[in-house]
Amino acid sequence: MEHELKTLTARLVANRWLPRSDRLVRRALVDESFRVELDHRLAAIGLQLQDNPYASHVAVALAPDMMEPVFGARREYAASNVGLTRDEIALLVVIWSLIILPKRERQVTRRELADDGQGDMFGADKPMAHGESVSAALSEASLIADFGPRLGGRTKVKNFMLGKLARLGFIERRNGIINEGPLLDVALDYRVLADRIIHGTLAEVLASAGHALADHNAFEQADVLPDEPYDEEEA
Repeated sequence: MEHELKTLTARLVANRWLPRSDRLVRRALVDESFRVELDHRLAAIGLQLQDNPYASHVAVALAPDMMEPVFGARREYAASNVGLTRDEIALLVVIWSLIILPKRERQVTRRELADDGQGDMFGADKPMAHGESVSAALSEASLIADFGPRLGGRTKVKNFMLGKLARLGFIERRNGIINEGPLLDVALDYRVLADRIIHGTLAEVLASAGHALADHNAFEQADVLPDEPYDEEEA
C-alpha cells in the first residue's frame, strides 16, 4: 500500500486533478484505511482532497487553515486565488450555471442527454452517469452573443477570458464548443451556489438571455450516491 499511496499523492500534487475512473483514485474513494492515510499525507503539506461524487474528477486544494498563510499577502485572494478578475469570475459562474445545474438535475433523476424530458419508470435504478452523457456543451458564439456585452465585449471574452478558464481547467474548448473541464464541478460548490443562482439575480439575467434554469435545488430530492464497489483484485 505504501507505494500506491506515494504514487497517488505525487500524481495529485503534480497534476492537480485526476479522473474518478483512475484505479488508485477509486481505491481512495472506497477503501477507508487507504483514504485516511492519503488524507494524512496531503494534510501534512497543507492540502486536502476535493471529492464530489457527481463530478468525473477529483482534485487537491489548500486546506482552509492554509489559505491565509499562503495567499494572505494578496488582498484579492478571498475572491479568487487563481488570478481571476471580477468579470472572469462572473463568466465562470454563468458557464457553471448553464452546464452544472442541468447536469445535476439529470444525475439526480438518472436521465441522460439523449432522454432529456422523457419518462423512465426504471430511471431510479440506473447507476449515476458522469461525463458527456449528462454534461451538455455550450456554443461559444451563443454564449458570447448572450453575455459578451455585459462582460467587456466579444474579443475580450473569446480571446482572453475563455482561454484563461480553459488553462485553469474549468472548461475545455473544442472547435467553438465549450465543455465541462475537470475542475468545473469540483472547485465550485453546488450546495452553496445552486440556491443563490436559482433564486438570485443571476436567474433573471440567464432567463432574459433565453436560458431556463431549474426551479429548485436538485439536492432537495437527491439521496447520497454510493461510489462503485472497489475490487481489490484490480488493485
